[in-house]
Amino acid sequence: MTDLTRLELLRRAALGGAALSIPGFLAACGGDDGETAGTTTGESAALASTLRFSNWQLYIDRDAKKKSPSLEQFTAKSGVKVNYVEDVNDNATYFGKIQGPLSQGRGIDRDIIVMTDNSRFPGLLVSKKWVEPLDKERMPNISNLIDAQMSPPFDPDRTYSVPWLSGITGLATNVKASGGRIVTTMQQLLEDPKLKGKVTLLTEVADTMSPIMLENGDDPSNVTDESWNKAYDRVQKAVDAGQIRRFTGNDYVADLERGNIAAALSWSGDVATGLAANKALRWNLPEQGSDIWTDNMFIPLDGSVPTASEYMNFYLDPKVAAMVAVGTGYISPVKGVKDEAVKLDPESANNPLIFPDDEILSNVVQFDSAALNNQTYIEQWQQLLGA
Repeated sequence: MTDLTRLELLRRAALGGAALSIPGFLAACGGDDGETAGTTTGESAALASTLRFSNWQLYIDRDAKKKSPSLEQFTAKSGVKVNYVEDVNDNATYFGKIQGPLSQGRGIDRDIIVMTDNSRFPGLLVSKKWVEPLDKERMPNISNLIDAQMSPPFDPDRTYSVPWLSGITGLATNVKASGGRIVTTMQQLLEDPKLKGKVTLLTEVADTMSPIMLENGDDPSNVTDESWNKAYDRVQKAVDAGQIRRFTGNDYVADLERGNIAAALSWSGDVATGLAANKALRWNLPEQGSDIWTDNMFIPLDGSVPTASEYMNFYLDPKVAAMVAVGTGYISPVKGVKDEAVKLDPESANNPLIFPDDEILSNVVQFDSAALNNQTYIEQWQQLLGA
């Protein structure tokens, strides 16, 4: 697949929900200020003065002044200030920070948090009842969700969650740091001696193991002990050989931009936006394919249900969702986004990262949810990360 430069990706940005209705994706789907308004639902419940929102880095639209037009529009419309915090680096680390108070029935000073469906943590939040039900009376725009996003396995009725954005895991290369090489396979990443100590993998098990399994000829959507062990052994071998500099969450971005690493498993939108000015960077879908995933908004215990639900409804407006999709380079879950995105940027529909074509969608899968909850795999992965 042709590599994409940063400027090309930034220049072309946005998606339409139709991209996610393609069968290949359907098969895969599966301390701050501000008063809270408690968990009262209904139109009469008061909104909080501040919406406290935790999200991943590089995951909201930004203008030249580093402000978010979509969040400013929400404040203008609702009167609610937004305290937007980029404090999610990976799912496991963030879950580790919040599970203590949530397990004791206490809030975490947040009204919205975002976690990924190719981890086990959305299911844990729901099963442990650590998240509040949405106030759907405030959310008529939930009907704007594309069909593929209406009923995820961890929340079949969308009682507790709203999808934020979807993305693809791929290979990013800094060609200055790599000596001109462009990494397009997991074999290169894991075994090329000229990249030794200059590559990173992701702490997210699904994002690291999926492209390795696919390169092995195995199916990440149906993990067996044999396919797990084969992929795990390849990662272990690369770690033992000193090939892997470290495992990362979003924090690979700074090292890649500076050339401290030559190549990284990376998330598609990060390359399209956060590193847009760096002409040395390239991004590729691994030749044998990779995984696709969706991040989801939740209201943690003691978060303001009316305020969070009000924001989620605002976000599900195609015009707003288009601003976020164009601004981040990720795939929107909202119907009608493509038409709105093209109004923002006429060339935006050509961006294959936020408007994936048949070729891309035929080469991505969603990781086996049962494998995410396999205790043996969980323990082995944690041991590997701690190596």
